[in-house]
Amino acid sequence: MTLEEKINGDIKSAMLAKEAPKLEALRAIKSAILLLKTSAEGHTAESELKSLQKMVKQRRETAEVYKTQSRADLAETEEFQANIIEAYLPKMMSEDEIKTALTSIIAESGASSAAEMGKVMGLANKAFAGKADNKIVSQLVKELLSK
Repeated sequence: MTLEEKINGDIKSAMLAKEAPKLEALRAIKSAILLLKTSAEGHTAESELKSLQKMVKQRRETAEVYKTQSRADLAETEEFQANIIEAYLPKMMSEDEIKTALTSIIAESGASSAAEMGKVMGLANKAFAGKADNKIVSQLVKELLSK
Protein backbone atom coordinates (compact mmCIF):
# COMPACT_ATOMS: atom_id res chain seq x y z
CA MET A 1 0.00 0.00 0.00
CA THR A 2 1.44 3.33 -1.05
CA LEU A 3 1.41 6.41 1.14
CA GLU A 4 -1.22 7.98 -1.09
CA GLU A 5 -3.55 4.98 -0.74
CA LYS A 6 -3.06 4.97 3.03
CA ILE A 7 -3.80 8.72 3.23
CA ASN A 8 -6.94 8.33 1.11
CA GLY A 9 -8.19 5.56 3.41
CA ASP A 10 -7.43 7.63 6.50
CA ILE A 11 -9.20 10.65 4.98
CA LYS A 12 -12.33 8.54 4.51
CA SER A 13 -12.10 7.30 8.10
CA ALA A 14 -11.60 10.82 9.45
CA MET A 15 -14.57 12.08 7.43
CA LEU A 16 -16.82 9.32 8.76
CA ALA A 17 -15.64 9.97 12.32
CA LYS A 18 -16.07 13.74 11.80
CA GLU A 19 -12.51 14.47 12.97
CA ALA A 20 -12.05 17.90 11.39
CA PRO A 21 -8.55 18.72 12.77
CA LYS A 22 -7.17 15.35 11.68
CA LEU A 23 -8.86 15.69 8.31
CA GLU A 24 -7.15 19.04 7.76
CA ALA A 25 -3.70 17.51 8.33
CA LEU A 26 -4.47 14.52 6.10
CA ARG A 27 -5.67 16.77 3.30
CA ALA A 28 -2.44 18.76 3.57
CA ILE A 29 -0.48 15.52 3.06
CA LYS A 30 -2.65 14.57 0.09
CA SER A 31 -2.12 18.02 -1.40
CA ALA A 32 1.65 17.69 -1.04
CA ILE A 33 1.57 14.29 -2.77
CA LEU A 34 -0.50 15.68 -5.63
CA LEU A 35 1.95 18.56 -6.01
CA LEU A 36 4.83 16.08 -6.14
CA LYS A 37 3.07 14.11 -8.88
CA THR A 38 2.85 17.19 -11.08
CA SER A 39 6.29 18.59 -10.26
CA ALA A 40 9.26 18.45 -12.61
CA GLU A 41 11.45 16.57 -10.11
CA GLY A 42 9.06 13.64 -10.04
CA HIS A 43 7.19 11.62 -7.46
CA THR A 44 9.30 9.13 -5.52
CA ALA A 45 9.14 7.64 -2.03
CA GLU A 46 12.15 9.78 -1.12
CA SER A 47 10.47 12.99 -2.31
CA GLU A 48 7.35 12.06 -0.31
CA LEU A 49 9.49 11.58 2.78
CA LYS A 50 11.25 14.92 2.34
CA SER A 51 7.93 16.66 1.77
CA LEU A 52 6.42 15.20 4.96
CA GLN A 53 9.51 16.12 6.98
CA LYS A 54 9.29 19.67 5.65
CA MET A 55 5.61 19.87 6.61
CA VAL A 56 6.32 18.68 10.15
CA LYS A 57 9.19 21.15 10.53
CA GLN A 58 7.08 24.05 9.24
CA ARG A 59 4.26 23.27 11.63
CA ARG A 60 6.59 22.95 14.62
CA GLU A 61 8.25 26.28 13.77
CA THR A 62 4.87 27.95 13.33
CA ALA A 63 3.74 26.54 16.69
CA GLU A 64 6.82 28.09 18.33
CA VAL A 65 6.01 31.47 16.79
CA TYR A 66 2.44 31.21 18.07
CA LYS A 67 3.70 30.32 21.55
CA THR A 68 5.96 33.39 21.64
CA GLN A 69 2.95 35.49 20.65
CA SER A 70 0.84 33.95 23.44
CA ARG A 71 -1.50 32.20 21.00
CA ALA A 72 -1.68 28.79 22.65
CA ASP A 73 -4.85 27.87 20.75
CA LEU A 74 -3.16 28.23 17.35
CA ALA A 75 0.05 26.61 18.59
CA GLU A 76 -1.94 23.60 19.78
CA THR A 77 -3.53 23.18 16.34
CA GLU A 78 -0.13 23.32 14.61
CA GLU A 79 1.36 20.79 17.06
CA PHE A 80 -1.60 18.46 16.57
CA GLN A 81 -1.19 18.57 12.78
CA ALA A 82 2.58 18.04 13.09
CA ASN A 83 1.94 14.93 15.21
CA ILE A 84 -0.57 13.55 12.66
CA ILE A 85 1.86 14.08 9.77
CA GLU A 86 4.78 12.70 11.79
CA ALA A 87 2.88 9.43 12.24
CA TYR A 88 3.43 8.75 8.51
CA LEU A 89 7.21 9.19 8.77
CA PRO A 90 9.61 6.38 9.67
CA LYS A 91 10.72 6.19 13.30
CA MET A 92 13.58 8.60 14.01
CA MET A 93 16.86 7.26 15.38
CA SER A 94 17.85 8.01 18.97
CA GLU A 95 20.94 10.08 19.75
CA ASP A 96 22.82 6.97 20.92
CA GLU A 97 22.01 5.10 17.70
CA ILE A 98 23.16 8.08 15.64
CA LYS A 99 26.40 8.37 17.63
CA THR A 100 27.17 4.66 17.14
CA ALA A 101 26.54 4.86 13.39
CA LEU A 102 28.56 8.09 13.10
CA THR A 103 31.53 6.47 14.82
CA SER A 104 31.62 3.79 12.14
CA ILE A 105 31.09 6.35 9.34
CA ILE A 106 34.00 8.45 10.65
CA ALA A 107 36.22 5.34 10.86
CA GLU A 108 35.16 4.32 7.35
CA SER A 109 35.90 7.74 5.86
CA GLY A 110 39.19 8.14 7.69
CA ALA A 111 38.23 11.62 8.90
CA SER A 112 40.28 12.83 11.84
CA SER A 113 39.65 16.56 12.19
CA ALA A 114 36.84 19.08 12.07
CA ALA A 115 38.13 20.20 8.65
CA GLU A 116 36.79 16.94 7.21
CA MET A 117 33.29 17.47 8.58
CA GLY A 118 31.82 17.99 5.10
CA LYS A 119 32.99 14.58 3.95
CA VAL A 120 31.48 12.90 7.02
CA MET A 121 28.21 14.85 6.74
CA GLY A 122 27.83 13.79 3.11
CA LEU A 123 28.11 10.13 4.07
CA ALA A 124 25.88 10.62 7.11
CA ASN A 125 23.13 12.33 5.10
CA LYS A 126 22.99 9.33 2.76
CA ALA A 127 23.02 6.85 5.64
CA PHE A 128 20.42 8.65 7.77
CA ALA A 129 18.09 9.91 5.01
CA GLY A 130 14.79 10.50 6.76
CA LYS A 131 15.79 8.64 9.91
CA ALA A 132 17.67 11.32 11.84
CA ASP A 133 17.48 15.06 12.44
CA ASN A 134 20.34 16.76 10.58
CA LYS A 135 20.86 19.27 13.41
CA ILE A 136 21.60 16.46 15.84
CA VAL A 137 23.80 14.67 13.29
CA SER A 138 25.81 17.85 12.64
CA GLN A 139 26.25 18.51 16.36
CA LEU A 140 27.42 14.94 17.00
CA VAL A 141 29.83 15.00 14.04
CA LYS A 142 31.42 18.20 15.40
CA GLU A 143 31.64 16.61 18.83
CA LEU A 144 33.18 13.36 17.58
CA LEU A 145 35.68 15.05 15.25
CA SER A 146 36.88 17.50 17.89
CA LYS A 147 38.02 14.69 20.20
